[in-house]
Amino acid sequence: MSDEDKGFVVKDRRSFDEKGDLKEKAAEEPAEKKAAEEKSPPRTEKGETTPLPEANFTALIFSLSSTALFHLGDIPDPQTGEKHMDLPMAKQTIDTIAMLQQKTTGNLTEEEKKFTEIILADLRWRFIKASKQ
Repeated sequence: MSDEDKGFVVKDRRSFDEKGDLKEKAAEEPAEKKAAEEKSPPRTEKGETTPLPEANFTALIFSLSSTALFHLGDIPDPQTGEKHMDLPMAKQTIDTIAMLQQKTTGNLTEEEKKFTEIILADLRWRFIKASKQ
């Protein structure tokens, strides 16, 4: 059976060789390990990787809208499964989206502009509805 058929590779990561002298590569390994960790996607508690959305304006607005929905009580707490309503925090998040819309006027694609308008209209409607309860 050849080395390729064994199915695993053993790497000696000790800093010292058999004579007790410091290995030359030992100083390089932490930098390599750190670089590999930075490139790898985040892991959940079970060790599974979670895909991250692309960092763009639409993803930011979507994230903020999810936060507003959480504070409006429309989305349950992921840890407890319970719904809580915090209208001042919901208003703060909705106002943040409105501020971003205002500050980015003229710099958004038509798709980003429409998406932000639709999200704001929906969140404002939900806020009014939640305020009347």
